[in-house]
Amino acid sequence: MLRVTKLTDYATVVLAALAVAPNRVHSAAELAERSHLELPTVSKVLKPLAHAGLVTGFRGASGGYRLARAPGQISLIEIVEAIEGPLGMTECSGEHSSCEHEPHCGVQGHWRQINDVIADTLRGMTLAQMLPKAIPIKLASA
Repeated sequence: MLRVTKLTDYATVVLAALAVAPNRVHSAAELAERSHLELPTVSKVLKPLAHAGLVTGFRGASGGYRLARAPGQISLIEIVEAIEGPLGMTECSGEHSSCEHEPHCGVQGHWRQINDVIADTLRGMTLAQMLPKAIPIKLASA
């Protein structure tokens, strides 16, 4: 079965919780409560999301996290790659293949094409599109 990891799924859930009020700083504990995830899990996904520039972290007593960009400007490919690294359906479908069978493989080009279609689909979907329809996005600080 082909699927993203739980951490990528959780990262999307945490980003969706941030997107409810994208201009406000949210504590990790608040995000854990909102997303119904354990605090260590939320903390674990926030680190690579911050490293990838998807969230901005603030230290101090009123510290926390907020989205680095509007939800409509964060693509799903960015979320997936922040957690999992470059998308690669197979060993040979990424940019740097180390498959020993590559020189005499007849299916490599097809896997690359499939990889490109999935990457383009993820590139075309935004965090805003992933939000439940009932959740309005507040544009001003809450």
